[in-house]
Amino acid sequence: SLDASVIELSLRIFPWAKYLHTKGGMKVHLSLDHSGYIPSFAVLTDGCKNEAPVGRQFDFPPGSVVVFDRGYTDYLWYKSLTHRGIYFVTRLRKNARYTVLERRRVDRRSGLTSDQTIRLTGPQLRGVDMPLLRHVGYRDPETGKHYVFLTNAFHLSARTIAELYKERWQIELFFKWIKQNLKIKA
Repeated sequence: SLDASVIELSLRIFPWAKYLHTKGGMKVHLSLDHSGYIPSFAVLTDGCKNEAPVGRQFDFPPGSVVVFDRGYTDYLWYKSLTHRGIYFVTRLRKNARYTVLERRRVDRRSGLTSDQTIRLTGPQLRGVDMPLLRHVGYRDPETGKHYVFLTNAFHLSARTIAELYKERWQIELFFKWIKQNLKIKA
């Protein structure tokens, strides 16, 4: 999983860490390896740094499956990951434009609502040869919330795609643990 979180800092102690007008903070950009829930690498930046440019710096080995949220939306990065043999799972932005090329049957009893092959379109992609991607819809039976995932992992089942994204929550728990146990502010 790949994500970033702001760690609040006292501006009196760390005046270089100005994040907002009255708050200090730094951002921790982290890749969490799910085989042991241990960070595989981290980058520290000022609190205002956007996630996507930092995410592009991480070097994942071919065959990796990287899961990240919509803060990392960068279609050309998705293309680069695909060409390097790196799989990704993310959520599709609501305003994303795409063309559906193929629809596959899904077992709606398992929460799946769609499984489609798509090509991203839109003005920013004119003239760009984008790879085919997969659009997977899933309704969480516990919350009723509907999620739409975007991936280049055609070799995994649609249900596995949804489970991979759900597992991304572990990085959120890791950040929560850091903030509760490392009293950096004080």
